Amino acid sequence: MSPPEPPAAPGPVVTTIEPLPAERGLSASPRAGVRQRLRRALSREMLISVALGQVLSLLICGIGLTSKYLSEDFHANTPVFQSFLNYILLFLVYTTTLAVRQGEENLLAILRRRWWKYMILGLIDLEANYLVVKAYQYTTLTSIQLLDCFVIPVVILLSWFFLLVRYKAVHFLGIVVCILGMGCMVGADVLVGRHQGAGENKLVGDLLVLGGATLYGISNVWEEHVVRTLGRVEFLGMVGLFGAFFSGIQLAIMEHRELLKVPWDWQIGLLYVSFSACMFGLYSFMPVVIKRTSATAVNLSLLTADLYSLFCGLFLFHYKFSGLYLLSFFTILIGLVLYSSTSTYIAQDPRVYKQFRNPAGPVVDLPATAQVEPSVTYTSLGQETEEEPHVRVA
Repeated sequence: MSPPEPPAAPGPVVTTIEPLPAERGLSASPRAGVRQRLRRALSREMLISVALGQVLSLLICGIGLTSKYLSEDFHANTPVFQSFLNYILLFLVYTTTLAVRQGEENLLAILRRRWWKYMILGLIDLEANYLVVKAYQYTTLTSIQLLDCFVIPVVILLSWFFLLVRYKAVHFLGIVVCILGMGCMVGADVLVGRHQGAGENKLVGDLLVLGGATLYGISNVWEEHVVRTLGRVEFLGMVGLFGAFFSGIQLAIMEHRELLKVPWDWQIGLLYVSFSACMFGLYSFMPVVIKRTSATAVNLSLLTADLYSLFCGLFLFHYKFSGLYLLSFFTILIGLVLYSSTSTYIAQDPRVYKQFRNPAGPVVDLPATAQVEPSVTYTSLGQETEEEPHVRVA
C-alpha cells in the first residue's frame, strides 16, 4: 500500500478588489465635473436673482415708453415734474412710515444724526435723472446708449474703494461680455437706421450723459451701503423727503412754464400715472435686488432695458428689426450668468485676501494672536460653490 500523497501546496490567493464608485467613474470625471459646475453655476438662487434684475429692466422700459409718448405725442417735456411725482409717492409711503416709528429709527432721530448725508444723496439722485433726460436734446441716441455704460466702471471703482468689494476674473469677463452685447445693440441701431435724435451739440450732450452716469453710480453704491447697514425703508424715506424738496424747488424755477403748456386730458393724466407707477415700483424694488445681489449686478441687468423698449417699439412705433438685437440680448444675458456664477467678497485685511486665493483651502483659521477683525462677507447673485474657500478670522 503506497503512502498517501502529501496535500498539494496552496496556490496563490487571488483577491478581487472592487473599484470604488469614484474610481469607476474616473475616466468620465472631467465631463461629470463640468456638468456639476454648470449645475452649481445655474443654481436656483442665481436664476431668481437674474430674473429680478430683468423685472427692474421691464420697469425702466415702462418709464421710457411713457416718457416717449408724453414728449413726442403730447409735447409734454416735464422731466422734473415727473421726478417730483415719484418723490411725492416715496414721501407719502416711506417718509410717513419713518415718522410714525418709535425710538432711534424715528424720522426726527434719523434727521438729527444724518440729515446732511441724505440731503446730498437726494440732490445727487435728482440731478442724475435730470442730466440724462436733458442730454436727449443735444446728442444722439447712440451716444447716450454707449456713454450711459460709464455707470458700470464708476460703480465698480466706488464699490472697490468704499465698499471694499473684491472681484474675480470671471466677474470681469462677465462685465466685458455684457458691454459687448450693448455695443452689438448700438451697432444694430446704426445699421437699421433707427432714429438717432438731433445731435445739434454733441459735446454738451455727451458731457451731460457722463455726468448723469457718474451721479447714478454714486447714488447706486450709496444705496447699497445704506440698504445693507440701515435698511430699505430709511433709504427710501430720506430720498423721498429730500428728493421732493429739491425737485419742487427745481420745478418752480425751471419748469413751471412748460407745465402750464401741457394740454391736460385723460390720456395725458393716464400717462403720468403710468410713469409714476413704474418709477415708484423701480425705486421700491431696486433696494431689494441690490441687497440680494449688488449695485454692480443691478447695473449690468439694466443693460437689457433698451432692448425691451426696442421690442415694444417694433409693435408700437414700427421700428425695423435686426437679428443683431436678439444676439445682443442673449449676449448680455450670458454676461449676467457669467458674472453671477461666483461670489464676490469683501476683504478688509490683506492676509484675508491672501488666504482667500488659496484654491484648495477648506476653512482656514488664522492665529488668535493676530487680533484681526472679522473681514470677509460674501455678496453674490449665486450661491457659494464648494470650490470657493471659506475664510474664518479669529
